Amino acid sequence: MIHNATMFKNRIVKNFFILLKISFIYLFLTSNGIAKESDYLKKGIELFQKKDFEKSKILFERDLVFDPKSEKSYLFLAKIFNNNDNDDEQEINLNSVLILNPKNDEAIYMLTLLKIKQSNYNHAKELIDKFTLICESFCSKKKEINEKFEKMNPENAKDNN
Repeated sequence: MIHNATMFKNRIVKNFFILLKISFIYLFLTSNGIAKESDYLKKGIELFQKKDFEKSKILFERDLVFDPKSEKSYLFLAKIFNNNDNDDEQEINLNSVLILNPKNDEAIYMLTLLKIKQSNYNHAKELIDKFTLICESFCSKKKEINEKFEKMNPENAKDNN
């Protein structure tokens, strides 16, 4: 009889811990769901389209607080920093996009233009090669990138001087 009572207690304790684990998982998933429903990104895009960059920047940053994997928020922040000629912050945000999604052709495109602007020939060449392989929505920009890259090509630079 005592043995059965001990087994019953052990079973209750095990069930309690299983229930506790399920509760933590549920709370974790629910909190992520709430964050995804946040409309900071949506409102930020609306303000960005109206060229209200300062207010949209704040909303994109808030979105990242609730969803640190928001690829779109990083991309829009990069666009804002591009508009403000803040190359360092633009590069940081573009690299964040590419960490989250290495095949984001818009981020690769923007980073390529930035590397061309910075006269980083080798990195720009690598990005152009990558862009050519994976482009989907920005394929029409290949010609533009190649023209800008050719202008910075060391062989062409000698001819232009």
